[in-house]
Amino acid sequence: MNLTMSIPALLFPAISLTMLAYNARYLAIAALIRQLHNEYQQKLSANVELQIKNLRKRLRLIKNMQAVAIISFLTSVITMFLLYIERFDLANIVFGISLVCLMISLFLSLVEVQISTKALSIRLDSIEEGK
Repeated sequence: MNLTMSIPALLFPAISLTMLAYNARYLAIAALIRQLHNEYQQKLSANVELQIKNLRKRLRLIKNMQAVAIISFLTSVITMFLLYIERFDLANIVFGISLVCLMISLFLSLVEVQISTKALSIRLDSIEEGK
């Protein structure tokens, strides 16, 4: 396969949109943490403790998702530079790294979505306990 400048450039919008989605998830979690902090100060419950533990995992995952996505973006730019200076073999390797990083980031996102679903379940349990 001949790697051209347009192929790594195709990743730019995909990675940018991915980063926006990750940032939105981060902001939503930050708001939830602030809300839980207020609840925690009012009354200590096992439910709030479970949610805090869950949020710590999610924050760690989002941090890693963002870091790997940034590496993917950076390696795409490096690929384009390598193509510009006509280092085609190295450009192919770096572009492969970029794709692998993007796949890792998306996999971490999938894991985070699964954990977030568990968080909603914890929240629903607390609502049912209040009946």
